[in-house]
Amino acid sequence: MTHNPEFEPGAGAVEELADLFHLLGDATRLRIVLACLAQPTAVGDIAASLVLSSSLVSHHLRLLRAARIVKAERQGKQVFYSAADAHISSLLANMFEHIAEPATGMDA
Repeated sequence: MTHNPEFEPGAGAVEELADLFHLLGDATRLRIVLACLAQPTAVGDIAASLVLSSSLVSHHLRLLRAARIVKAERQGKQVFYSAADAHISSLLANMFEHIAEPATGMDA
């Protein structure tokens, strides 16, 4: 691995990123985030599309919001959730591209 002195995150940043990956490592939370990518989506719609209870979806959304993975926007009495920013969408798109690549065995 090459050393890149321009990219040396501090211990706090490493811990924060590990927490982000831990949150996204839960399949239910990941499905919830993916449901919010295309457009802002209400809790009830997320729950219905994923066949989950609204209370479970709300619980996961609280965690995802605290980690700045999703953001909430109130419109009248409803709250709509979407990806917090383009970084989240890009990260997930890149990781899906990565897993779609054929395995090439051990790289030297």
